[in-house]
This record gives sequence, structure tokens and C-alpha cells, in this order.
Amino acid sequence: MDLILWRHAEAAEAPVGGDDLARALTPKGERQAERMAAWLGRQLAATTRILVSPAVRTQQTAKALERKFKTIEELAPHGSAQALLAAAHWPDAREPVLVVGHQPALGMAAGTLLSEGVGGQMRPWTIRKGGVLWLRGRERDGALQVVLHVALTPEMV
Repeated sequence: MDLILWRHAEAAEAPVGGDDLARALTPKGERQAERMAAWLGRQLAATTRILVSPAVRTQQTAKALERKFKTIEELAPHGSAQALLAAAHWPDAREPVLVVGHQPALGMAAGTLLSEGVGGQMRPWTIRKGGVLWLRGRERDGALQVVLHVALTPEMV
């Protein structure tokens, strides 16, 4: 199974006491989303299932891809890596899954899947705004292996 983790692009700061879910992309964030969406659009299978947080900034990031997507409440800011992996049906989904979401849940999911960290402690990954981690789960010798397929920032594409 392919699991693609896409962090929302740069967003405006929330005003004091403002609604975090209402934060929109900045002009730079719009360019980041467009660049990464152009690259993803060339790479993703037509059958890729796209799951998106309800936050405005993630919705705008996903819309740059110009594909249908499903909004998942469990992917909202402060969601957990476990909720993200459950929504994606990791590792059993038959089709690739693209999740457009937030730190720290994206980084926690990557850390959970890619390593056990130092001393058996999971270490979360940091994903830059607008960045993508593409993970591939595969079975080898009866065990699930997770491979980092691609790591990109918008500046790299």
C-alpha cells in the first residue's frame, strides 16, 4: 500500500482567539500547493483515495490537485497518528491513499511507520509546510516493511 502524507502549505497566522480551522493559505502557500499538486498529479494513480482535514488551509491545498477528495473530521489539527492510519486503512487499503493534514499527526504517523527510534522510542518526523512523504508498505518474508519512497518540499519540484 502507498500512503502519501502531504502537509498543508503555508497558512496565515490565526488572530488571537481566532478560529484555527479558518486559517487560509498565504499567497506563498498557494504557490507551494500548486507546485506540489502539479508534481503529485503526474505521479498519483487514478485510483488514489484522497483524505483531507476539514481545516480551510488543507482544503485549499487539496483543491490545487483538482481531484475529488473526502473530508475526514479525524484529520483535523490535533488529530492523532492512530486516527490518521485508521482513516487510511493502513496497511490494508487496496488503493494508494493521499492524506492532506497537519503536524504533528503526519510526522507521528511517519515516525511510527518508519522507525522505532532511539532506545525503542518512536521519533516523530518533521514535514515542512507543503511537503510530501510517500511511504510504501510491502510484505517481505512474511513481515510488513515500510519504505520511504519519496520525500519532497515544494521548493524541490
